[in-house]
Amino acid sequence: MRSIETQIEIAAPAERAWSVLMDFASYPAWNPFITEIIGAPELGQRLRVRVAPPGRKPMTFRPVVVAATRRREFGWRGRVLLPGLFDGEHRFRLEDKGRVCLLHHSERFSGLLLPLMGEALFAATRQGFAAMNAALKTRAEAG
Repeated sequence: MRSIETQIEIAAPAERAWSVLMDFASYPAWNPFITEIIGAPELGQRLRVRVAPPGRKPMTFRPVVVAATRRREFGWRGRVLLPGLFDGEHRFRLEDKGRVCLLHHSERFSGLLLPLMGEALFAATRQGFAAMNAALKTRAEAG
């Protein structure tokens, strides 16, 4: 198993950050990493997600929503071909601190192909997380 964990403080209430995060239709306008999400953010629903890690070819996949708690947590689980080959569980968690909130953005990878993925993929993914976090912060703080 391998994890990427990032966080950023946002000078806006969790409700505002959540609103930006759940406005999938606006992702192409502001999100440099996850450039598209189509589907409903409800448990068990299948999404269409397109990610563009810096310096790598964009990828589209069809994960299933595994976490959907309003103003608190949203996440999905995606797989390459068959379960257990290369799986990823992506999570956004907002920690409400009143006038500010903390975004925890993470992914946990597992599967037989994990050792073959190479360090460059994980480095690009971490950079993508950081870019998305900064862009979400900017958008939420702008109101």
